[in-house]
Amino acid sequence: MKNISEMTAGEASGIRYVLMDIDDTITSNGKLPAASYDALWKLHAAGLKVLPVTGRPAGWCDLIAREWPVDGVVGENGAFVFWEEPGPHESGGQAREGQACGGAAEARRSAPRLPVLRAEYHPGAVRNNHPVLLRVRERAFAEVPGLRDAKDQFARLFDIALDFAEEDPVLPLGAAERVKAIAEEEGAVAKISSIHVNIWMGEYDKLSMAEHFLGGRFGWRPEGPGRRGGGREVVFAGDSPNDEPMFARFPLSCAVANIRRYEGLIGNLPGFVSTKECGEGFAEIAGTILKMRSGYE
Repeated sequence: MKNISEMTAGEASGIRYVLMDIDDTITSNGKLPAASYDALWKLHAAGLKVLPVTGRPAGWCDLIAREWPVDGVVGENGAFVFWEEPGPHESGGQAREGQACGGAAEARRSAPRLPVLRAEYHPGAVRNNHPVLLRVRERAFAEVPGLRDAKDQFARLFDIALDFAEEDPVLPLGAAERVKAIAEEEGAVAKISSIHVNIWMGEYDKLSMAEHFLGGRFGWRPEGPGRRGGGREVVFAGDSPNDEPMFARFPLSCAVANIRRYEGLIGNLPGFVSTKECGEGFAEIAGTILKMRSGYE
């Protein structure tokens, strides 16, 4: 991994899409710091497409798609993507409170187009009440003392998230590895993040849904005959083993410094790493990209 400061202006100038994990990539100690949230706004203002790609649940992703400066959000490790589109012009309705009746027509004509939330679900996604998932959860609780459901489980549609490090007691990484092994023994898919083990049924991951969305929504295509730089138009920032497919796919992938805790579990490390951890590290990555793009122009 090269230091993020070694990214060249030429590399940064080709970036069109900035994708990122959330927990311990843009958050620090469970909070979204001002530096990383500001970085999202600056990336957005620069005209780059911004897409969180996370293991967090549908309930969170609904809010993120609506309220953050993003162009969509991939959730539950690739089970779905949510995004907003401009809604239709208002064609009727009541005058606003205090609006004179004679001005109602004018108020309707000038009303803004409210955004509409769109969603696409992976065709292989299976609801999280599947018997295999329930069996995995039962075995994991029996075999890994201190394990518990993630507090956001109520907001999930397709996976179960078992908490080993989001709240106390923080369990060793070996506990998460044991949960992953149990899930795979039972025929489920499991990925370890910095806080949870996410377990689901279905052949999908963060990468497959992110590529599908970028292609369908924005016309992005990977490299091929007559095309150049598809993979280098995308930068992904992450921090943990469940980000490995993204690291392997995109040559300009980045990590925040806390990825070094998991180097032994990741076969395909990213191309660049920040000097700072978590949200401050993401702000460092975003700032470098924007600075290098400005210098190139």
